[in-house]
Amino acid sequence: MKPGIHPPYGPVVFRDRAAGFAFLTRSTATSDKTVEWEDGNTYPVIDVEISSASHPFYTGTARVLDTAGRVERFERRYGKREGGR
Repeated sequence: MKPGIHPPYGPVVFRDRAAGFAFLTRSTATSDKTVEWEDGNTYPVIDVEISSASHPFYTGTARVLDTAGRVERFERRYGKREGGR
């Protein structure tokens, strides 16, 4: 890598306030806000809207839409099309 053209890469805490979940990782993102982590060190913290702790796909609370019967319900309501097209 060329020196001086890349942003600094260091430890950052990403925090999902809605789920009360935070994780420490490395990133080029930074913040003026800081938090004291479990190891006693202070790191920049970035608050995120959704994480794996609150996203419906990862938590298993995703709704499955009932696609079976939609065509039949449409045909009952509006009738079948004539002529096949």
